[in-house]
Amino acid sequence: MTFSERATPAQNISGLWTSESVTEGHPDKVCDQISDAVLDACLAEDPESHVACETGVSSDLVMVFGEITTSADIDVEQIVRNTLLHIGYTDRAWGIDAATCKVLLSINRQSPDIDAGVRGLAGEASHGGDDPFDRHGAGD
Repeated sequence: MTFSERATPAQNISGLWTSESVTEGHPDKVCDQISDAVLDACLAEDPESHVACETGVSSDLVMVFGEITTSADIDVEQIVRNTLLHIGYTDRAWGIDAATCKVLLSINRQSPDIDAGVRGLAGEASHGGDDPFDRHGAGD
């Protein structure tokens, strides 16, 4: 169904909906897997971790950045390399080599303002908040 088919006749709107679909090996998928692996490692050791982790990849370079507050002792660079290895990136000719790529990290503790907001939302959820999205805090 196109955008114009969903519009009511009174709206008389025409247009085109587009979307992106990425497949195996796409940099977006690689980035998501790395960020998810960092989150999983934090939560495995500290279920109360607050993780806002983003990843970017380019030719033989991985950048991980964001805000993480956790008591977990994790090695983000090793998580990056293990994730790339698991995906199968073992040759620079494929764009990135897990063993030799450069890994840049810029990770800080979560800002106090965001922390207060997330803890407030979690408190509301534990006290019977009605909005199911509040139960996730500031997650996406």
